[in-house]
Amino acid sequence: MAKTSWIERNKRRRKTVEQYAALRAELKAKGDYVSLSQLPRDASPTRLVNRCEQSGRRRAYMRRFKLSRLAFRELALSGMIPGVTKSSW
Repeated sequence: MAKTSWIERNKRRRKTVEQYAALRAELKAKGDYVSLSQLPRDASPTRLVNRCEQSGRRRAYMRRFKLSRLAFRELALSGMIPGVTKSSW
């Protein structure tokens, strides 16, 4: 489990990105990079980190399921993810 502060920090960043999205798009369209650089750093979508919904882990993240590989494997083996089966050949 990731530290709660990291998870909350990422949630705050997500809100900031949504708040400034329209203004950033407008400034980029105008080419006004001076005003764009004066916006908060966390307003940039590049600073967001994909995190597992269950554990908060950021490494080995699977976008399709919004889970880390560890949480995905645990849920898949217990049959909680529809359509996912363990492969064998």
